Amino acid sequence: MKIAQLETFILKVPLGQQRFYSSQCAFPERNSMLVRLTGDNGLTGWGECGQYGPAEPVASCLADVLAPRILGREVEPTRLWEELYAATRDFGQKGAYIEAMSGIDIALWDLLGRELQSPVWKLLGGAFRTSVEAYATGCYYRGEDHLDYRGSLPALASEARSYIEAGFRMLKIKVGLLRIEQDIERVAAIREAVGDATLLVDCNHAYNASQAVRMARALARFDVRWLEEPVPPEDRSGYREVRRAQAVPVAGGECEYTRYGFRDLLAEGCVDIAQPDVCVGGGLSEFLKIHALASSFGVPVIPHVWGSGIALATALHAVAVLPPHPHTANPVGLQNAPVIEYDRNHNPLRDDLLVEQFGVRDGRVAVPQGAGLGVTVREDVLRRYTTKHQTVGG
Repeated sequence: MKIAQLETFILKVPLGQQRFYSSQCAFPERNSMLVRLTGDNGLTGWGECGQYGPAEPVASCLADVLAPRILGREVEPTRLWEELYAATRDFGQKGAYIEAMSGIDIALWDLLGRELQSPVWKLLGGAFRTSVEAYATGCYYRGEDHLDYRGSLPALASEARSYIEAGFRMLKIKVGLLRIEQDIERVAAIREAVGDATLLVDCNHAYNASQAVRMARALARFDVRWLEEPVPPEDRSGYREVRRAQAVPVAGGECEYTRYGFRDLLAEGCVDIAQPDVCVGGGLSEFLKIHALASSFGVPVIPHVWGSGIALATALHAVAVLPPHPHTANPVGLQNAPVIEYDRNHNPLRDDLLVEQFGVRDGRVAVPQGAGLGVTVREDVLRRYTTKHQTVGG
């Protein structure tokens, strides 16, 4: 089978009153971009990218630069990744070009799996699990509650409690928009609400190193199991300082790209937990290489997940093939087994776009078992949310 056509779909869904905030910005809409590859036999494969910022630059990389290099080629994900990276290395080692390559790579694996009638996890080497323990990502800042954070504490506690009642045993919450003392009050309210559930904290790189150390030391009494993105992603010395000065494990890497970026992150001792985003950092082909590097440093990999149902399906296949780390006869999530991020904010791109639904049962999400990614895009929903569609080839 050869690649006959590449399409990009920029998706946007306004959230209205359901918008939310991290330490960095408001989220007034859900947005992402899907990539569809069509083979000369009519089979199609889906990928995702462009969900971190404006998708238009990524779409241009795909349509104007990368698509002409893959049309007419055999469906060979790893080979094509290496050729595309070599062709764009001088100007595309990070950012939009790697995101674009991520979308192509995921779509190639999906297309290959459909041709061979095999799930992607089998093509990647075989699954260690048929379902993955999930952690709920929630407790963002809502509306203008950062202007009256104490008044929002009861609603915040209720939200956190609802995730535990829904079956989650792990919860990741947001800090960084308020002063440290104010955010600690929010964490205290959440800890009281969720009892002994596992608590993770995400800063979205809100602090410099000294501020992050202060926050981490304050969080220690709440038994926080990781501090995510405490400092800006390019501040590797800051990462090292935060790790050295306090005991809460440091997680990071969602804004890093390719094995080369993670080589430096790992070799410089920046993180206890590596968090590549498969749809951003290079796709499934590169994810395997990042994991190989991380395992050689004794660092577990727990991918960051953000975007549509395609992104979640891709991450489930990636996590399925990760071995227990370290090995044990009875792997336990976050201790020995990888876990999956499950964003709890309103997300029609995940919940409405696919025929298949990724519900959480007993705190776990099932790994797709069908050919390729094992998912089916609903064309009517795709049309409803698409704001720009481009076709190359065909």
